[in-house]
Amino acid sequence: QVQLVESGGGLVQPGGSLRLSCAASGRTFSLSGFSSYNMGWYRQAPGNQRQLVATITFGGSPTYVDSVKGRFTISRDNAKNTVYLQMNSLKPEDTAVYYCNHPRELWDWGQGTQVTVSS
Repeated sequence: QVQLVESGGGLVQPGGSLRLSCAASGRTFSLSGFSSYNMGWYRQAPGNQRQLVATITFGGSPTYVDSVKGRFTISRDNAKNTVYLQMNSLKPEDTAVYYCNHPRELWDWGQGTQVTVSS
């Protein structure tokens, strides 16, 4: 009952920036409101498991894994049912498909958005 659509990925050189967006929709949010839910950004590199890299509570408090602290910023616009991930100082090891979901992976996954960091 939730659809997640990620966008904003692309090819960027090391040190560059990208801003990812995740638009959430569905009956779940019509009933309870997007603003009621914590949200997270995940990434999956080839051959690796999907990893949660950033979360934001319904109140707007962020958390990050150590590897992205100081470089990534998660934010949300509850009026647009959208969560963002601003990624700065990108490194080749940030290359992955990026997804959004609830931090407990409550919903079906979207298609993700590919981020490739390469010179």
